[in-house]
Amino acid sequence: MLSFDTCLDKTYVTLSDGNSFKNEIILSNNENYHSAYLISTIVKLLKEANLTPSDLEYISTDIGPGSFTGIRACVTVARMLAQQLDIKVIGVSSLEILSRILGGNDIVALDARKNKAYVYDGKILGAVELEEVDKIVTGRRLITDNSLYERFSAFTDDIVSYQKGDYPLGEILAKISYEKIQSGTNTSWGDLKPLYIQPPPVFSK
Repeated sequence: MLSFDTCLDKTYVTLSDGNSFKNEIILSNNENYHSAYLISTIVKLLKEANLTPSDLEYISTDIGPGSFTGIRACVTVARMLAQQLDIKVIGVSSLEILSRILGGNDIVALDARKNKAYVYDGKILGAVELEEVDKIVTGRRLITDNSLYERFSAFTDDIVSYQKGDYPLGEILAKISYEKIQSGTNTSWGDLKPLYIQPPPVFSK
Protein backbone atom coordinates (compact mmCIF):
# COMPACT_ATOMS: atom_id res chain seq x y z
CA MET A 1 0.00 0.00 0.00
CA LEU A 2 1.16 3.50 -0.85
CA SER A 3 0.29 6.13 1.78
CA PHE A 4 1.00 9.85 1.74
CA ASP A 5 0.20 13.10 3.51
CA THR A 6 0.77 16.75 2.64
CA CYS A 7 -1.87 18.15 5.01
CA LEU A 8 0.30 18.67 8.10
CA ASP A 9 3.74 20.22 8.69
CA LYS A 10 5.70 17.33 7.23
CA THR A 11 5.09 15.61 3.94
CA TYR A 12 5.62 11.87 4.10
CA VAL A 13 5.22 9.07 1.58
CA THR A 14 5.30 5.46 2.79
CA LEU A 15 5.09 1.90 1.52
CA SER A 16 3.70 -0.94 3.61
CA ASP A 17 2.56 -4.53 3.17
CA GLY A 18 -0.14 -5.58 5.57
CA ASN A 19 1.14 -4.77 9.04
CA SER A 20 4.71 -4.66 7.75
CA PHE A 21 6.08 -1.14 7.30
CA LYS A 22 8.59 -1.03 4.42
CA ASN A 23 9.93 2.32 3.25
CA GLU A 24 9.35 6.02 3.89
CA ILE A 25 10.50 9.41 2.62
CA ILE A 26 9.86 12.47 4.79
CA LEU A 27 10.18 16.09 3.65
CA SER A 28 10.73 17.94 6.90
CA ASN A 29 12.78 21.01 6.03
CA ASN A 30 11.46 24.57 5.97
CA GLU A 31 10.46 24.53 2.32
CA ASN A 32 6.92 25.68 1.64
CA TYR A 33 4.44 23.72 -0.44
CA HIS A 34 5.83 20.24 0.07
CA SER A 35 2.77 19.14 -1.91
CA ALA A 36 4.55 20.36 -5.05
CA TYR A 37 7.03 17.50 -4.56
CA LEU A 38 4.47 14.79 -3.88
CA ILE A 39 4.52 13.10 -7.30
CA SER A 40 8.30 13.13 -7.61
CA THR A 41 8.63 11.75 -4.07
CA ILE A 42 6.22 8.90 -4.86
CA VAL A 43 8.22 8.07 -7.98
CA LYS A 44 11.47 8.11 -6.00
CA LEU A 45 10.10 5.87 -3.24
CA LEU A 46 8.74 3.29 -5.69
CA LYS A 47 12.03 3.26 -7.58
CA GLU A 48 14.01 2.74 -4.37
CA ALA A 49 11.76 -0.23 -3.52
CA ASN A 50 12.08 -1.68 -7.06
CA LEU A 51 8.33 -1.33 -7.54
CA THR A 52 6.12 0.16 -10.22
CA PRO A 53 2.66 1.72 -9.74
CA SER A 54 1.07 -1.48 -11.08
CA ASP A 55 2.45 -3.33 -8.03
CA LEU A 56 0.24 -1.30 -5.69
CA GLU A 57 -2.93 -2.80 -4.23
CA TYR A 58 -4.20 0.18 -2.25
CA ILE A 59 -3.71 3.94 -1.92
CA SER A 60 -4.28 5.74 1.38
CA THR A 61 -4.07 9.41 2.19
CA ASP A 62 -4.77 12.10 4.76
CA ILE A 63 -7.93 13.99 3.79
CA GLY A 64 -7.65 16.81 6.35
CA PRO A 65 -8.13 19.03 8.16
CA GLY A 66 -4.90 20.89 7.55
CA SER A 67 -3.39 22.99 4.80
CA PHE A 68 -6.02 23.60 2.11
CA THR A 69 -3.35 23.28 -0.59
CA GLY A 70 -2.08 20.10 1.05
CA ILE A 71 -5.55 18.58 1.31
CA ARG A 72 -6.26 19.27 -2.36
CA ALA A 73 -2.90 17.75 -3.37
CA CYS A 74 -3.47 14.58 -1.33
CA VAL A 75 -6.99 13.95 -2.56
CA THR A 76 -6.26 14.82 -6.19
CA VAL A 77 -3.20 12.58 -6.43
CA ALA A 78 -4.90 9.72 -4.57
CA ARG A 79 -7.95 9.90 -6.85
CA MET A 80 -5.81 10.08 -9.98
CA LEU A 81 -3.63 7.10 -9.03
CA ALA A 82 -6.55 4.97 -7.84
CA GLN A 83 -8.49 5.67 -11.03
CA GLN A 84 -5.57 4.95 -13.35
CA LEU A 85 -4.54 1.79 -11.48
CA ASP A 86 -8.14 0.66 -10.85
CA ILE A 87 -7.51 0.08 -7.13
CA LYS A 88 -9.22 1.12 -3.92
CA VAL A 89 -8.34 4.23 -1.94
CA ILE A 90 -8.69 4.93 1.79
CA GLY A 91 -9.07 8.40 3.29
CA VAL A 92 -8.08 9.08 6.91
CA SER A 93 -8.53 12.28 8.89
CA SER A 94 -5.39 13.97 10.20
CA LEU A 95 -7.22 14.21 13.56
CA GLU A 96 -7.52 10.43 13.77
CA ILE A 97 -3.87 10.02 12.79
CA LEU A 98 -2.72 12.41 15.51
CA SER A 99 -4.92 10.75 18.13
CA ARG A 100 -2.65 7.68 17.89
CA ILE A 101 0.78 9.30 18.27
CA LEU A 102 1.08 8.37 21.96
CA GLY A 103 -0.14 4.83 21.40
CA GLY A 104 -3.69 5.38 22.59
CA ASN A 105 -6.76 7.01 21.10
CA ASP A 106 -6.46 10.46 22.64
CA ILE A 107 -8.37 13.69 22.26
CA VAL A 108 -7.02 16.07 19.61
CA ALA A 109 -7.60 19.82 19.34
CA LEU A 110 -5.93 21.77 16.52
CA ASP A 111 -6.08 25.46 15.76
CA ALA A 112 -8.96 26.19 13.36
CA ARG A 113 -8.58 29.99 13.72
CA LYS A 114 -11.62 32.23 14.30
CA ASN A 115 -11.44 31.31 18.03
CA LYS A 116 -12.13 27.64 17.25
CA ALA A 117 -10.34 24.31 17.31
CA TYR A 118 -10.82 21.17 15.25
CA VAL A 119 -11.64 18.53 17.85
CA TYR A 120 -11.46 14.74 17.74
CA ASP A 121 -12.68 12.71 20.71
CA GLY A 122 -13.21 9.21 19.37
CA LYS A 123 -14.94 10.92 16.46
CA ILE A 124 -14.69 14.30 14.76
CA LEU A 125 -16.63 16.92 16.73
CA GLY A 126 -16.04 19.67 14.16
CA ALA A 127 -14.77 23.21 14.62
CA VAL A 128 -15.59 23.98 18.26
CA GLU A 129 -15.42 27.32 20.08
CA LEU A 130 -12.30 27.47 22.23
CA GLU A 131 -14.27 28.14 25.40
CA GLU A 132 -16.10 24.83 24.87
CA VAL A 133 -12.86 23.03 24.05
CA ASP A 134 -11.41 24.23 27.37
CA LYS A 135 -14.13 22.22 29.13
CA ILE A 136 -13.69 19.14 26.95
CA VAL A 137 -9.92 18.86 27.49
CA THR A 138 -9.79 19.66 31.20
CA GLY A 139 -7.80 17.00 33.02
CA ARG A 140 -7.43 14.77 29.96
CA ARG A 141 -4.49 13.72 27.79
CA LEU A 142 -4.45 16.05 24.83
CA ILE A 143 -2.70 16.23 21.45
CA THR A 144 -2.55 19.77 20.11
CA ASP A 145 -0.35 22.08 18.03
CA ASN A 146 2.11 24.82 18.95
CA SER A 147 -0.38 27.66 18.61
CA LEU A 148 -2.80 26.23 21.19
CA TYR A 149 -0.31 24.49 23.48
CA GLU A 150 0.04 27.34 25.95
CA ARG A 151 -3.70 27.97 26.17
CA PHE A 152 -4.66 24.35 26.85
CA SER A 153 -1.75 23.89 29.29
CA ALA A 154 -3.91 25.83 31.74
CA PHE A 155 -6.51 23.05 31.62
CA THR A 156 -4.42 19.88 31.53
CA ASP A 157 -0.89 18.87 32.49
CA ASP A 158 -0.97 15.88 30.17
CA ILE A 159 -0.52 17.72 26.89
CA VAL A 160 1.67 17.21 23.81
CA SER A 161 2.19 19.35 20.72
CA TYR A 162 2.65 17.03 17.76
CA GLN A 163 4.80 19.74 16.16
CA LYS A 164 7.42 19.40 18.91
CA GLY A 165 8.01 15.68 18.47
CA ASP A 166 9.19 13.23 15.83
CA TYR A 167 6.21 10.90 15.58
CA PRO A 168 5.79 8.04 13.05
CA LEU A 169 2.81 9.60 11.27
CA GLY A 170 3.36 7.56 8.11
CA GLU A 171 3.25 4.29 10.01
CA ILE A 172 0.15 5.42 11.89
CA LEU A 173 -1.63 6.39 8.65
CA ALA A 174 -0.78 3.00 7.14
CA LYS A 175 -1.97 1.13 10.26
CA ILE A 176 -5.30 2.96 10.41
CA SER A 177 -5.78 2.42 6.67
CA TYR A 178 -5.30 -1.33 7.02
CA GLU A 179 -7.80 -1.36 9.87
CA LYS A 180 -10.28 0.34 7.56
CA ILE A 181 -9.52 -2.13 4.76
CA GLN A 182 -10.17 -5.05 7.11
CA SER A 183 -13.45 -3.50 8.20
CA GLY A 184 -14.53 -3.05 4.58
CA THR A 185 -14.49 0.75 4.46
CA ASN A 186 -12.11 1.18 1.51
CA THR A 187 -13.65 3.16 -1.32
CA SER A 188 -13.47 3.78 -5.04
CA TRP A 189 -11.62 6.86 -6.25
CA GLY A 190 -14.86 8.67 -7.02
CA ASP A 191 -15.95 8.49 -3.39
CA LEU A 192 -12.79 10.07 -1.93
CA LYS A 193 -13.54 13.61 -0.76
CA PRO A 194 -11.48 16.26 1.04
CA LEU A 195 -12.44 16.88 4.66
CA TYR A 196 -13.14 20.60 4.83
CA ILE A 197 -14.63 21.07 8.29
CA GLN A 198 -14.73 24.79 7.58
CA PRO A 199 -15.02 26.18 4.03
CA PRO A 200 -11.77 27.15 2.31
CA PRO A 201 -10.90 30.85 2.69
CA VAL A 202 -11.89 31.66 -0.88
CA PHE A 203 -15.47 30.64 -0.08
CA SER A 204 -15.64 32.28 3.34
CA LYS A 205 -17.57 35.50 3.75
